[in-house]
Amino acid sequence: NPLSVMYRYLTSPRWSSPRWYIEGIAVFMETWNAGGLGRAQGAYDEMVFRTRVAERKPLYDVLAIEAEGTAVDFQAGALSYMYGTRFMSYLAYTYGPEKLVRWTGRQEDGKAYFASQFEHVYGLPLKDSWSAWIDSEKQWQQENLRTIREYPVTNDRSLSRRALGSVSRGFLDPSGTRLYAGVRFPGQVASIAAINLSDGSVELLEDVKGAALYYTSSTAFDPLTNSLFYTTDNNDWRDIVLLNVKTGKSRRVMDDGRIGDLAFNQADQSLWGVRHDNGFSTIVRIPPPYDEWNQIWTLPYGKDVFDLDISADGKFLVAGLTEASGQQQLILFNIDRLRNGDTFFEVLFDFDFSTPSNFVFNKDGRFLYGSSYYTGVSNIYRYSLETKEMDILTNAETGYFRPIPTGEDSLIVFRYSGEGFIPVKIGIAVQERVNAIRYYGQAIVEKHPQLRSWKLKPPSAAAVDSASTVASEYSPVGNITLASAYPVIEGYKDFVAFGWRFNFSDKILLHNLNLTLSYSSNNLLPASERFHASFSHSFWEWTIRANYNGGNFYDLFGPTKVTRKGYSASVRYKKYLVYDEPKTLDYTLILAGYGGLERLPEFQNIAASFDKFLTLRGQLTYEYFNRSIGAVDDEKGTRWQMISWNNYVRSKLYPRVSANFDYGLALPLDHSSLWLRSSAGYSFGNRSEPFANFYFGGFGNNWIDYQDAKRYREDFSFPGIELNAAGGKTYGKMMLEWTLPPLRFRNFGSPGLYSNWMRLAVFSSVLSTNLDRRQYRKTLGNVGSQLDLRISFLSSFEGTLSMGVAVAAEEHQRFTREFMVSLKLLK
Repeated sequence: NPLSVMYRYLTSPRWSSPRWYIEGIAVFMETWNAGGLGRAQGAYDEMVFRTRVAERKPLYDVLAIEAEGTAVDFQAGALSYMYGTRFMSYLAYTYGPEKLVRWTGRQEDGKAYFASQFEHVYGLPLKDSWSAWIDSEKQWQQENLRTIREYPVTNDRSLSRRALGSVSRGFLDPSGTRLYAGVRFPGQVASIAAINLSDGSVELLEDVKGAALYYTSSTAFDPLTNSLFYTTDNNDWRDIVLLNVKTGKSRRVMDDGRIGDLAFNQADQSLWGVRHDNGFSTIVRIPPPYDEWNQIWTLPYGKDVFDLDISADGKFLVAGLTEASGQQQLILFNIDRLRNGDTFFEVLFDFDFSTPSNFVFNKDGRFLYGSSYYTGVSNIYRYSLETKEMDILTNAETGYFRPIPTGEDSLIVFRYSGEGFIPVKIGIAVQERVNAIRYYGQAIVEKHPQLRSWKLKPPSAAAVDSASTVASEYSPVGNITLASAYPVIEGYKDFVAFGWRFNFSDKILLHNLNLTLSYSSNNLLPASERFHASFSHSFWEWTIRANYNGGNFYDLFGPTKVTRKGYSASVRYKKYLVYDEPKTLDYTLILAGYGGLERLPEFQNIAASFDKFLTLRGQLTYEYFNRSIGAVDDEKGTRWQMISWNNYVRSKLYPRVSANFDYGLALPLDHSSLWLRSSAGYSFGNRSEPFANFYFGGFGNNWIDYQDAKRYREDFSFPGIELNAAGGKTYGKMMLEWTLPPLRFRNFGSPGLYSNWMRLAVFSSVLSTNLDRRQYRKTLGNVGSQLDLRISFLSSFEGTLSMGVAVAAEEHQRFTREFMVSLKLLK
C-alpha cells in the first residue's frame, strides 16, 4: 500500500536519502574507526578524481551523481561510495569532523530530511556546499598533477578505438596481432573480447555471465591450444568456462568451484587458482580436463594470496600476499616444492600497505612486471629475479595496470581513463625519480588530529569469555509478532474503503503474514459487499491467501480492476529447479477455490457462468536475461513458459494450456534491443463456456499502478482494443518490439524529486483467435508505442510515468485507438 511510503518517511526519514549520503558517511566512519585504513584515504579514489581533472571532464553535481553518473559510468553504483566519501571528507576537512557527525546524526533539535538538516547545521544549502567541494577538488587534483609533472610523464600509444570499461587480465595470441580480455563497458553486455592491435577494433566473442565490477572476470590463457579460461558468476560461487578463441566454441568445465585468480602452467597444461571458502584461501591445481581441483595449500586464517602467475618453464609461481593487518608482499614459490608440501615462499618485495597487482613473468622468466600504488599513483614496476631489485618504469598521470610483456623494450598496459581502461603500448625505461602524490585523507588528519582517537579497539579486546550467550532451538512460529500496523485506503469496484493493515513476522522473516480489514460506507453498495478482508501468509516456498470482497488501493485509479465480489482461498507452491542468476528454471502450483463470483478472476469484463468453482494451475518458467551497465531493461536473452489451467465448474473440468516464448537480441546501438514475443493456447472445453476461453485486450495499465509498467508485453494484453474484448478457445499471438536507447537527464528536478531517464519502445502484434474453426476465427493486428519516464522521489523510491498509444484493427473492420497514461509507484 503506497501510504506506507509516507509512514516510512515519518518514522525513519534518513532512509529517504540518496545512496551517496548513506555510503559516504559509512565509509568515512569505517576508515577512521580503522585507524585511517579505508576508502577515505584510498589511492583509487584519488585516481578517479585526478583523472576527471586531467581529462578536463566535469565532476557530477549533487543531483547528477545519482540521476546520471551511476548509470553511465563503468563503475556504476561504486560512484556513490566515491563521491559520498569525498564530500564527507571535504566537510570534515573544512568544518571539522564533529560537525559532520552532527549533520548525519539525529538530534532532538534536528531536521528530518537530510538536506534540511545540512542547512540547519552548516548554514548554507547543500547544493552550494557541493559546488564548493568541486572547486576545492579541482584545486587539490591540479596540485597533485603538478607534483607528478615535475618529472617527465610516460608517453603511450593507444591500441583500441574505445575505452573498455572494466577489464580482466589480458593475453596476446601467439601471432601477436590480437589481445584477449574480459571487458565490461556501459551499453553492451560484459564479454570476452578480442582487440585487433592493427586497427583497434573490438570484437565481442562471448558473454560473461555474472561479471565483476572492476575486473570483469578472472582469466588465463593457453597459447598452444588457443584456449582462454574465464570465470562466470564472479560475485557468487564462480564457474570456470573454457573458450577456444579461434573456433568460438566454449564449454563450462567446472560448476561452483569458487576459484579465481587463474594462472596457466604451460609446462604440464594445468590450471592454477585460489579457492575461497569459509574465510580460508586455498591454492589449487586443476589438471586437464579441468573439471576437478586438487588442494595444494590452505593458508592460515587471515592470510590471502591473489594475482597468480606461473613462469613459462613451469618452475615458479608468483603471487601477492595480504595479511589481516593490511600489510602486503610480493612472494615467490617453487612449484615442485609446493606440490610436495613445502609451503616455503620467498618474499621478493614488501609493499607495506600498498598492493602488488598482477605481477607476471616475462617470456624468459628473468623479470616480473606488475603495478602498485606505492607512490599513490598506480605505476608499472619491474622486479629482477637475478639482481633482486625493483625498478619503477612509468610516471603516470592517471594510472597504469595489468602489464603484458611483448618484448625486450616494450609492454602493453591498461591506462585508466574516465570511460574505463584503455590498452596502450609503452616503452620500457627505468625512471630515475617520480613524485608521490598527497592523499586528501592525510590532509584531514593533519588538520584535525582528533580523528586519531576515533580508532576502535581490535576485536581481540572484546570480553568474549564473559559474554552471556544462550543456545536454543529457534521456533519461527513461536516468534511471530506484530511488526507494524497502519491505516489504509482501498478501492472496491468503484467505491472507496477505509481500514487498517496489520503486518506480522518472526524475527528472521521466515514467516510473513498480512491482514487488511476495510469498510465501504457508501449506501450504493449492497450491505453484503461493504466489508472487505484480505489475508496472506508466506513461508519458504508456500503462500496462502484468502479474500472476502478483497479491496485494492490501485482499483481506485483506472480501468483495470483486481478486486472481485465474493470469497476465495488459495495455496501456492513455487520451487526453483535451477537458480543460477540470471538463469532460472522454476515451477509454480496454485490450488484455489472461489465463491460468490460475478466476474472471472483473470478477466474482469467477462461474467462468470457460475459463481463457485475450483481451479488448479501449473506453470513452468525458464528465464535467462542479460543486461549491460546503465541498462533500463533486459537487453538480450530467452524466456519460455508452459502453463496449464484446470477449472472445475459444476462437476465438469475445463482444461486449458498455453505456451510463451520470448527472444531478445542486443543491437550494436548501445542499450537497444529487438524482441520477438510469442504466445499460443488451446482449450479443451465448450466454446460457449466463459471458463473455456482466453480473452485479450488493452494496455492493462491503471492511471496509478503497482504492476509492471510495460503491461503491453503480457500474454493477454492487446493494446488498441478494450480489455477482454477479443476471445477464443484457441489463439496464437506474436509481437515484435524495438526498445530504443534511453535519453538520460543529468539535472531534471531536485534531489528529492527528479527524473533520470526517458525511453521509447515501439511494437506491433498479430493475434488470431479460434484457430480451430474458420467460421469463428478472428485476426487482429496493432501497432503502438510506449514512452516511459523514470521518476525518483524521496531519494530511495522510484516510479515510472508511462504514456502509450496504439491503433488496432480486425479484418474488414474499422481501426480502433487506445491511449494510456499510467504512473507506476514503488518500482
